[in-house]
Amino acid sequence: MPNIVIFSGSSHHDLSQKVADRLGLELGKVVTKKFSNQETCVEIGESVRGEDVYIVQSGCGEINDNLMELLIMINACKIASSYRVTAVIPCFPYARQDKKDKGRAPISAKLVANMLSVAGADHIITMDLHASQIQGFFDIAVDNLYAEPAVIQWIKENIPEWKNGIIVSPDAGGAKRVTSIADRLNVEFALIHKERKKANEVDRMVLVGDVKDRVAILVDDMADTCGTVCHAADKLLSAGATKVYAILTHGIFSGPAISRINNAAFEAVVVTNTIPQEEKMKQCPKIQVIDISMILAEAIRRTHNGESVSYLFSHVPL
Repeated sequence: MPNIVIFSGSSHHDLSQKVADRLGLELGKVVTKKFSNQETCVEIGESVRGEDVYIVQSGCGEINDNLMELLIMINACKIASSYRVTAVIPCFPYARQDKKDKGRAPISAKLVANMLSVAGADHIITMDLHASQIQGFFDIAVDNLYAEPAVIQWIKENIPEWKNGIIVSPDAGGAKRVTSIADRLNVEFALIHKERKKANEVDRMVLVGDVKDRVAILVDDMADTCGTVCHAADKLLSAGATKVYAILTHGIFSGPAISRINNAAFEAVVVTNTIPQEEKMKQCPKIQVIDISMILAEAIRRTHNGESVSYLFSHVPL
């Protein structure tokens, strides 16, 4: 196998560094800057000829700038004769625009998939896609890793009364995710049916399942404005839950999210570091972070060595 090089985009340098440290590697030399007209310029500072290249860039912050930067970095490595280019995208951008749910709606996730392929990506590694069917938008290999093993480990280590818990999905779409976690913890699950009038606003909620005198653990793949999870927490407490935790893979926390969490009755809101959370944690003491850098690092190591990645779907690497 050729040698391995890991480059970091500018969206989440801290995560890239942790992945590189875990693999015992130095991050590759790359300079990303903007011209005065805001065009993105990337300079790869070392030879990648014949190398197995991994570019870590999450879909967060200035999403459009970061996506463009990723495309340019992939292309720069591709035309510099690299052996293979893998885009490591912990939080996939535009993943919520994955279907045509009303007239003239775009399927932007498919557009992003096409752009990554055209830029020259040979392989994609991502985590907890909003809809796992997005893997089918690509004609190249996609490894969709799961935060679930790390979430189960966190629940067992940090919620003393987890055996009296109930795993709750804040919407019907996440039912498969919560049933999987509930089965592995051998506890019950519930779900909340919500009706939306328009995007980012929930109209009414109906709880399906019994949470009385139990610890409710809300599990979802992402939280943006946090309207849904905060509504759900109120619903669970009014239905008799003793405590409410929220565990979310991608903590986007835009708009009024932080103030909503501060005012809600959560014991803790747990997110992974697919998106940088340092600033958010300063503003909100309830936010806790699960580090998933070892899962990404192990996926990179296994991909590089031609090993199976499916072990990571059910185990956290030591």
